[in-house]
Amino acid sequence: MDVSLDQKIDNFVKPFSDSITNFVFGSFNFLGSNIPFIVLWLVFASFFFTFYFRFLNIRYFKRAFNVAFGKYDNPNSVGEITHFQAFTAAMSGTIGLGNIAGVAVAISLGGPGAMVWMIVTAFFGMSLKFTEVSLGHKYRVIHSDGTVSGGAIRYLSSGLEEYGLPKLGKILAFVFAICCIGGSFGGGNMFQANQAFQQIVEASGGIESPLYEKGWLGGLIFAFVVGLIILGGIKSIGRVTEKLVPMMAIIYILSCLIII
Repeated sequence: MDVSLDQKIDNFVKPFSDSITNFVFGSFNFLGSNIPFIVLWLVFASFFFTFYFRFLNIRYFKRAFNVAFGKYDNPNSVGEITHFQAFTAAMSGTIGLGNIAGVAVAISLGGPGAMVWMIVTAFFGMSLKFTEVSLGHKYRVIHSDGTVSGGAIRYLSSGLEEYGLPKLGKILAFVFAICCIGGSFGGGNMFQANQAFQQIVEASGGIESPLYEKGWLGGLIFAFVVGLIILGGIKSIGRVTEKLVPMMAIIYILSCLIII
Protein backbone atom coordinates (compact mmCIF):
# COMPACT_ATOMS: atom_id res chain seq x y z
CA MET A 1 0.00 0.00 0.00
CA ASP A 2 1.41 3.36 -1.07
CA VAL A 3 1.82 5.91 1.68
CA SER A 4 1.05 9.53 0.83
CA LEU A 5 3.57 12.32 1.37
CA ASP A 6 1.34 13.74 4.13
CA GLN A 7 1.38 10.42 5.97
CA LYS A 8 5.14 10.07 5.60
CA ILE A 9 5.61 13.50 7.18
CA ASP A 10 3.22 12.59 10.01
CA ASN A 11 5.05 9.33 10.69
CA PHE A 12 8.39 11.14 10.78
CA VAL A 13 7.27 13.97 13.09
CA LYS A 14 5.07 11.93 15.46
CA PRO A 15 7.84 10.46 17.69
CA PHE A 16 9.35 13.92 18.27
CA SER A 17 5.92 15.46 18.82
CA ASP A 18 4.90 12.79 21.33
CA SER A 19 8.13 13.20 23.31
CA ILE A 20 7.79 16.97 23.54
CA THR A 21 4.09 16.72 24.43
CA ASN A 22 4.76 14.24 27.22
CA PHE A 23 7.45 16.53 28.64
CA VAL A 24 5.58 19.85 28.41
CA PHE A 25 2.19 18.48 29.43
CA GLY A 26 3.36 16.17 32.18
CA SER A 27 0.38 15.48 34.44
CA PHE A 28 -0.66 14.04 37.78
CA ASN A 29 -3.74 12.05 38.71
CA PHE A 30 -6.40 13.78 40.77
CA LEU A 31 -9.70 12.03 41.52
CA GLY A 32 -9.28 9.84 38.48
CA SER A 33 -8.42 12.66 36.08
CA ASN A 34 -5.02 13.53 34.63
CA ILE A 35 -4.29 17.22 35.18
CA PRO A 36 -1.30 18.75 33.35
CA PHE A 37 1.02 20.70 35.65
CA ILE A 38 1.24 23.57 33.15
CA VAL A 39 -2.55 23.99 33.11
CA LEU A 40 -2.68 24.03 36.90
CA TRP A 41 0.11 26.63 36.96
CA LEU A 42 -1.72 28.90 34.49
CA VAL A 43 -4.97 28.60 36.45
CA PHE A 44 -3.17 29.42 39.71
CA ALA A 45 -1.49 32.47 38.13
CA SER A 46 -4.81 33.65 36.69
CA PHE A 47 -6.52 33.49 40.09
CA PHE A 48 -3.55 35.10 41.83
CA PHE A 49 -3.37 38.13 39.53
CA THR A 50 -7.15 38.57 39.53
CA PHE A 51 -7.22 38.91 43.31
CA TYR A 52 -3.90 40.79 43.47
CA PHE A 53 -5.24 43.49 41.12
CA ARG A 54 -8.65 43.42 42.82
CA PHE A 55 -10.64 42.16 39.82
CA LEU A 56 -9.07 44.56 37.38
CA ASN A 57 -10.71 42.58 34.57
CA ILE A 58 -14.07 43.98 35.72
CA ARG A 59 -13.08 47.43 36.96
CA TYR A 60 -11.17 48.38 33.81
CA PHE A 61 -13.28 46.56 31.23
CA LYS A 62 -14.74 49.76 29.80
CA ARG A 63 -11.34 51.44 29.73
CA ALA A 64 -9.92 48.47 27.82
CA PHE A 65 -12.53 48.99 25.12
CA ASN A 66 -11.73 52.70 24.95
CA VAL A 67 -8.02 51.98 24.58
CA ALA A 68 -8.54 49.32 21.92
CA PHE A 69 -10.85 51.48 19.85
CA GLY A 70 -8.59 54.52 19.77
CA LYS A 71 -9.88 56.91 22.42
CA TYR A 72 -6.36 57.40 23.78
CA ASP A 73 -4.47 57.24 20.48
CA ASN A 74 -1.75 59.87 20.11
CA PRO A 75 -0.05 60.23 16.71
CA ASN A 76 3.09 61.49 18.44
CA SER A 77 3.45 58.49 20.74
CA VAL A 78 6.30 56.05 20.16
CA GLY A 79 5.42 52.76 18.52
CA GLU A 80 4.73 51.31 15.11
CA ILE A 81 1.00 50.51 15.15
CA THR A 82 -2.21 51.79 16.75
CA HIS A 83 -3.90 50.28 19.79
CA PHE A 84 -6.59 48.75 17.59
CA GLN A 85 -4.04 47.23 15.22
CA ALA A 86 -2.19 45.72 18.18
CA PHE A 87 -5.48 44.32 19.47
CA THR A 88 -6.46 42.77 16.13
CA ALA A 89 -2.95 41.41 15.57
CA ALA A 90 -3.20 39.55 18.88
CA MET A 91 -6.74 38.39 18.14
CA SER A 92 -5.79 37.11 14.69
CA GLY A 93 -3.93 34.21 16.26
CA THR A 94 -6.83 33.42 18.60
CA ILE A 95 -9.82 33.36 16.30
CA GLY A 96 -9.83 29.90 14.78
CA LEU A 97 -7.44 27.82 16.85
CA GLY A 98 -8.80 29.04 20.17
CA ASN A 99 -12.51 29.66 19.81
CA ILE A 100 -13.44 27.26 16.99
CA ALA A 101 -11.15 24.23 16.90
CA GLY A 102 -10.22 24.46 20.58
CA VAL A 103 -13.81 24.69 21.79
CA ALA A 104 -14.92 21.84 19.52
CA VAL A 105 -12.16 19.57 20.81
CA ALA A 106 -12.86 20.50 24.45
CA ILE A 107 -16.59 19.75 24.15
CA SER A 108 -16.01 16.50 22.26
CA LEU A 109 -13.60 15.29 24.97
CA GLY A 110 -15.18 16.74 28.10
CA GLY A 111 -18.84 17.18 27.20
CA PRO A 112 -20.98 20.35 27.44
CA GLY A 113 -19.69 21.02 30.97
CA ALA A 114 -16.36 22.01 29.45
CA MET A 115 -18.02 25.25 28.33
CA VAL A 116 -18.57 26.30 31.94
CA TRP A 117 -14.92 25.81 32.86
CA MET A 118 -13.76 27.58 29.71
CA ILE A 119 -15.84 30.61 30.66
CA VAL A 120 -14.51 30.57 34.24
CA THR A 121 -10.86 30.25 33.20
CA ALA A 122 -11.30 32.88 30.49
CA PHE A 123 -12.67 35.33 33.06
CA PHE A 124 -9.71 34.90 35.39
CA GLY A 125 -7.29 34.54 32.48
CA MET A 126 -7.91 38.17 31.51
CA SER A 127 -5.88 39.28 34.52
CA LEU A 128 -3.00 37.01 33.52
CA LYS A 129 -3.06 38.44 30.01
CA PHE A 130 -3.09 41.97 31.40
CA THR A 131 0.01 41.20 33.47
CA GLU A 132 1.82 39.68 30.51
CA VAL A 133 1.07 42.62 28.20
CA SER A 134 1.95 45.19 30.87
CA LEU A 135 5.35 43.58 31.44
CA GLY A 136 5.94 43.46 27.70
CA HIS A 137 5.15 47.16 27.45
CA LYS A 138 7.30 48.09 30.44
CA TYR A 139 10.43 46.31 29.22
CA ARG A 140 10.07 46.90 25.49
CA VAL A 141 13.00 48.40 23.61
CA ILE A 142 12.52 51.27 21.16
CA HIS A 143 15.34 51.31 18.64
CA SER A 144 16.87 54.36 16.97
CA ASP A 145 14.95 53.72 13.73
CA GLY A 146 11.63 53.74 15.59
CA THR A 147 11.05 50.00 15.54
CA VAL A 148 10.01 48.28 18.75
CA SER A 149 10.93 44.90 20.19
CA GLY A 150 9.36 43.48 23.30
CA GLY A 151 7.41 40.58 24.72
CA ALA A 152 8.29 37.80 27.12
CA ILE A 153 11.84 37.49 25.82
CA ARG A 154 12.54 41.08 26.86
CA TYR A 155 10.85 41.11 30.24
CA LEU A 156 12.28 37.74 31.25
CA SER A 157 15.86 38.80 30.55
CA SER A 158 15.60 42.47 31.60
CA GLY A 159 13.15 41.98 34.45
CA LEU A 160 15.06 39.21 36.18
CA GLU A 161 18.29 41.14 35.65
CA GLU A 162 16.84 43.89 37.85
CA TYR A 163 16.46 41.28 40.59
CA GLY A 164 20.05 40.13 40.25
CA LEU A 165 19.27 37.06 38.14
CA PRO A 166 20.60 37.95 34.66
CA LYS A 167 21.70 34.41 33.77
CA LEU A 168 18.37 32.88 34.76
CA GLY A 169 16.57 35.56 32.76
CA LYS A 170 18.59 34.85 29.63
CA ILE A 171 18.09 31.10 29.99
CA LEU A 172 14.32 31.46 30.41
CA ALA A 173 14.16 33.91 27.50
CA PHE A 174 16.07 31.45 25.30
CA VAL A 175 13.80 28.56 26.29
CA PHE A 176 10.74 30.71 25.66
CA ALA A 177 12.01 31.62 22.18
CA ILE A 178 12.58 27.95 21.33
CA CYS A 179 9.10 27.06 22.60
CA CYS A 180 7.60 29.85 20.48
CA ILE A 181 9.28 28.41 17.40
CA GLY A 182 7.92 24.96 18.22
CA GLY A 183 4.48 26.34 18.99
CA SER A 184 4.37 28.32 15.76
CA PHE A 185 5.01 25.15 13.76
CA GLY A 186 2.36 23.16 15.60
CA GLY A 187 -0.46 25.31 16.91
CA GLY A 188 0.36 28.43 14.97
CA ASN A 189 1.05 27.21 11.45
CA MET A 190 0.43 23.56 10.70
CA PHE A 191 -2.80 23.15 12.67
CA GLN A 192 -4.58 26.18 11.27
CA ALA A 193 -3.30 25.66 7.73
CA ASN A 194 -4.33 22.01 7.89
CA GLN A 195 -7.81 22.83 9.18
CA ALA A 196 -8.36 25.46 6.48
CA PHE A 197 -7.09 23.13 3.76
CA GLN A 198 -9.31 20.27 4.95
CA GLN A 199 -12.35 22.51 4.56
CA ILE A 200 -11.28 23.35 1.02
CA VAL A 201 -10.86 19.63 0.27
CA GLU A 202 -14.32 18.83 1.68
CA ALA A 203 -15.92 21.67 -0.30
CA SER A 204 -14.25 20.52 -3.52
CA GLY A 205 -15.34 16.88 -3.40
CA GLY A 206 -13.82 15.20 -0.35
CA ILE A 207 -11.89 12.07 -1.28
CA GLU A 208 -12.75 12.77 -4.92
CA SER A 209 -11.17 16.22 -4.74
CA PRO A 210 -8.03 16.75 -6.85
CA LEU A 211 -6.51 18.24 -3.70
CA TYR A 212 -7.12 15.14 -1.55
CA GLU A 213 -3.98 14.09 0.37
CA LYS A 214 -2.07 17.06 -1.01
CA GLY A 215 -1.78 18.99 2.22
CA TRP A 216 1.77 19.98 1.31
CA LEU A 217 0.39 21.98 -1.62
CA GLY A 218 -2.01 23.84 0.66
CA GLY A 219 0.86 24.54 3.04
CA LEU A 220 2.95 26.08 0.27
CA ILE A 221 0.09 28.29 -0.89
CA PHE A 222 -0.72 29.48 2.64
CA ALA A 223 2.98 30.09 3.34
CA PHE A 224 3.27 32.25 0.22
CA VAL A 225 0.18 34.34 1.03
CA VAL A 226 1.13 34.79 4.69
CA GLY A 227 4.71 35.58 3.71
CA LEU A 228 3.53 38.50 1.57
CA ILE A 229 2.01 39.98 4.73
CA ILE A 230 4.50 39.23 7.50
CA LEU A 231 7.62 40.09 5.52
CA GLY A 232 6.40 43.69 5.61
CA GLY A 233 6.83 43.71 9.39
CA ILE A 234 4.40 44.57 12.16
CA LYS A 235 3.04 47.58 10.27
CA SER A 236 1.98 45.39 7.37
CA ILE A 237 0.49 42.83 9.74
CA GLY A 238 -1.43 45.55 11.59
CA ARG A 239 -2.90 47.00 8.39
CA VAL A 240 -4.18 43.58 7.33
CA THR A 241 -5.49 42.38 10.70
CA GLU A 242 -7.42 45.59 11.44
CA LYS A 243 -9.50 44.82 8.34
CA LEU A 244 -9.73 41.02 8.46
CA VAL A 245 -10.16 40.30 12.18
CA PRO A 246 -13.40 42.29 12.71
CA MET A 247 -14.88 40.50 9.70
CA MET A 248 -13.71 37.13 11.06
CA ALA A 249 -15.26 37.86 14.45
CA ILE A 250 -18.60 38.94 12.95
CA ILE A 251 -18.80 35.85 10.74
CA TYR A 252 -17.97 33.62 13.72
CA ILE A 253 -20.59 35.18 16.00
CA LEU A 254 -23.29 35.08 13.30
CA SER A 255 -22.46 31.44 12.55
CA CYS A 256 -22.80 30.55 16.24
CA LEU A 257 -26.16 32.34 16.49
CA ILE A 258 -27.45 30.56 13.39
CA ILE A 259 -26.41 27.17 14.80
CA ILE A 260 -27.95 27.92 18.21
